[in-house]
Amino acid sequence: MIEVEHLSKSYGARRAVEDLSFSVKKGEVVGFLGPNGAGKSTTLRMLTGFLPPTAGRIRIDGLDMLSEPVEAKKRIGYMPEACPLYGEMRVEEYLRYRAELKGVAGRNIGARVGAALEMASVKEVAGRIIGQLSKGTRQRVGLADALVSDPPLLVLDEPTAGLDPNQIRQVRDVIKGLAGQKTVLLSTHILPEVEASCGRVVIIHRGKLVREGAPDRIRSMGPGASVMLVSRSAEEPLLHALRAIEGVTEVTVRDRVDGALRCEVHTSSEEREELGERVFEALAKAGLSLRELREVKGASLEDVFSALTTTDHAQPAEEPSVPAEEAKS
Repeated sequence: MIEVEHLSKSYGARRAVEDLSFSVKKGEVVGFLGPNGAGKSTTLRMLTGFLPPTAGRIRIDGLDMLSEPVEAKKRIGYMPEACPLYGEMRVEEYLRYRAELKGVAGRNIGARVGAALEMASVKEVAGRIIGQLSKGTRQRVGLADALVSDPPLLVLDEPTAGLDPNQIRQVRDVIKGLAGQKTVLLSTHILPEVEASCGRVVIIHRGKLVREGAPDRIRSMGPGASVMLVSRSAEEPLLHALRAIEGVTEVTVRDRVDGALRCEVHTSSEEREELGERVFEALAKAGLSLRELREVKGASLEDVFSALTTTDHAQPAEEPSVPAEEAKS
């Protein structure tokens, strides 16, 4: 459904996106992650035809965004981070207007508006003036706007920004319910939402792809591994043997219960393979007891994200604003 090949975008001397390639298959729900200034919003604007790329190619449902922009855009429901709405219009009136602009047949507009109101949980404010709604409710009106033409592809940039926990759960349920029916590319800073909603994740940093795959797979590639063990051996020789194992970066004593010492052994990502076996062999060689040995659950998505996108260099807090001439294109 989405094919991005060697995509780049420059603002003067600065490259917001650099040689970025990834794809999203039909029916997938994919999380698009990166820190502030990583190039996420710039990429989404190029995907949806609001910005022309400096280089590279974008295909939406097989259609080239540069050579066939009108047909490509018909396949997309786009919800930008700062969703522009007409504050003086009523919600249902606005969605009918947007449906007409998006080419929904007149006989279908009522049904499509009703479905979008229901899916975005804004049916109860259909007759309210948009400018009088809370930020969270306006955000859900923006989601209804993205859904109103029943597009096969949804591109959502921070759809839960400004929502309370109950509203976030509602939006999450909407997104999860769309899996298999529509293709969804979801940009968000709320990583638990990605783990709950997305079957695959794309992470970018400084405009470049740094990792992609299923959340479980990305967590398994996180910063290091660890095992937990229980031993009745004396503390000093036990810690000495554990710290002497090649690749071990830290040994943490958790507690001692009924004469048994519980320790956690950590290793770097480069040394993560067969850590349990190496611990077992080291203790057996030293003649130390071992009552229990188990792998500790891998890193969280947040841990991996932080490891991949944290640098010693200050990054721009925001992506560059869109030049006026490009915003009109």
